[in-house]
Amino acid sequence: MSSSHAAYDVCVIGGAGHVGAPLSIVMASQGLRVLIYDVNPDTLALLQKGEMPFFEEGAEPLLKRVLQKDLLGFSSNVADIANIPHLIVTIGTPVDAYHNPVLKVVVQCIETLFPYLSDDQTLILRSTVFPGVTDYIAKYLAERGKHPQVAFCPERVVQGFAIKEVQSLPQIVSGTTPGAVQTATALFAKICPKIVEMVPMEAEFAKLFCNVTRYIQFAMANQFYMIVQSAGLDYTRLMEGMKADYPRMASLPSPGFAAGPCLFKDTLQLAGFAGDHFDLGRCAIQINEGLPGFLIQQIRKTHPLESTTFGLLGMAFKANSDDTRASLSYKLKKLLQFQAKAVLTTDPHAKNDPDLLPVSEVIDRSDVLILCVPHAAYSQLDVQNKPLIDIWNFLP
Repeated sequence: MSSSHAAYDVCVIGGAGHVGAPLSIVMASQGLRVLIYDVNPDTLALLQKGEMPFFEEGAEPLLKRVLQKDLLGFSSNVADIANIPHLIVTIGTPVDAYHNPVLKVVVQCIETLFPYLSDDQTLILRSTVFPGVTDYIAKYLAERGKHPQVAFCPERVVQGFAIKEVQSLPQIVSGTTPGAVQTATALFAKICPKIVEMVPMEAEFAKLFCNVTRYIQFAMANQFYMIVQSAGLDYTRLMEGMKADYPRMASLPSPGFAAGPCLFKDTLQLAGFAGDHFDLGRCAIQINEGLPGFLIQQIRKTHPLESTTFGLLGMAFKANSDDTRASLSYKLKKLLQFQAKAVLTTDPHAKNDPDLLPVSEVIDRSDVLILCVPHAAYSQLDVQNKPLIDIWNFLP
């Protein structure tokens, strides 16, 4: 697939993904001519038909509108990035099997773009990167004779609500030169209400800190839950009493599975950068990743696992999402499969999992149900008086 349009203001690289697609649509809605470059032709084809490949509130009507105005183009031909003034890269730094940041993913992406980069373009990194990567990329390019402006402008939106939040939250802008900052500021000022200027490593830390803070808050709630349940008390009752008309505890979240493609990964990245000086983050990982195992230990006290069929309600990584990446529901499933009679799974939103069954079948066939994800679709669910583990305190 290649673009048939002649000129663009912006190219979003990896633009069919969870970070790139909403940004592309918002920018096009503000009158910018946007090219989505992505190596996944199936996802590009969906977008080109006006269909979102994943849930994003408010995205599909806006997508159809910008397509009608011919403001959005699509390409899987990397040569089409040439001469587009702003290149926004939505490829971040993942972590490997040993929990180390993988820089080569970003470098390989830049190498793919390299033949088509010019010195009058601005390269803007958008996804989470390991601290120091923005300066590294600028140096890497310069050593090979390329001198585009290089900026880092992180996204800090909640997945599923990016269309609204990209346009309502402040945008951090950083760059390796004053020109990069100026160009990136002018671009993002078209779509967001406020620009916050930082130097690149400040911006890289800020992005990590936003996600790690939430992850640690969830760990605190999960640790409290495990302590109280182990003491034989009902944590839900305790939390409701503790928070009743007491505003200083209002920010304490409910216990529940905390994972997904960002929070866990970004905590690992910060831990990788800090070495032995981030015990708080490593403890948070241990707590949140240990919650599925703790639940099994608690269930074992009242139900013989080897003769019990479990039904897992919700396999996405968070409520009302169709994204199953790094979901702890699957960790719970794997742990139970070693010990239980059977494990059945369902989710109203998730796709691409052939094991998913209708929720009614899972309830009928299960001896014990576990609410893994508090999807709104489950709010009036009839569990037929079956034993239910609901750490979220979501169902009546």
